[in-house]
Amino acid sequence: MKLSIKEVAKCLQLPLSTVERWIRQGRIPIQKSGNNLIFNDSAIEKWAEVHNLPFTKPQKDKAPQEGSRLENLLPVMKRGGVLHNVKGSDVPAVLQYAVNKMPALSASVKIRLYERLLERENLTSTGIGKGVALPHPHDPLADIIEKPLIATCFLEKPIDFAAIDDKPVFVMFILLSPTIKIHLHLLSRLSYCVRDNAFVEFLKTSSDSDAFFSKIADFEKQLDKADHY
Repeated sequence: MKLSIKEVAKCLQLPLSTVERWIRQGRIPIQKSGNNLIFNDSAIEKWAEVHNLPFTKPQKDKAPQEGSRLENLLPVMKRGGVLHNVKGSDVPAVLQYAVNKMPALSASVKIRLYERLLERENLTSTGIGKGVALPHPHDPLADIIEKPLIATCFLEKPIDFAAIDDKPVFVMFILLSPTIKIHLHLLSRLSYCVRDNAFVEFLKTSSDSDAFFSKIADFEKQLDKADHY
């Protein structure tokens, strides 16, 4: 069974920061696949036994019931927060600044996240036009996060993002999801908002967090109403 870093910490009854430090020090058995860290439960259990550490077999959560409701934009965006005056003169710089400012992520997770965002941008730009970019990793982040989040980042100054319409980007929505299903669900709802020119103009004139979340809530109501027809 493969484990996430958080699951390893839980199994060893240790703080996540301690496990991350031991990983950096090379003290815990891990495998690497690209930028991903892979933890095998049997290898960790044997290692724990040798080092006289407790180890509790992980109890995997039950799979969501068919038709269970996915989270909508508003709670996910509130979880990610709104960042103002994100500094940088190019794509790597603004991504680095934004990731460093994102709350509730440890230093080691931020390093890995930044690398994955850059890898995705090197494949093709996430600048979707109208001054908007949707940075996200190429693959889900099940090994890093348990719940999805979207960080809304208003740039200090527009930058060239190699967007499809060549317009400089003034706002980024950094989308992080633990599964492809959740990613596609949130991407669809966020794209609905961004397609509305009035919404984009609102973003240009107001970066107030309360007003922003209120606007998102209005769009969610429109989407939910449309889903019932």
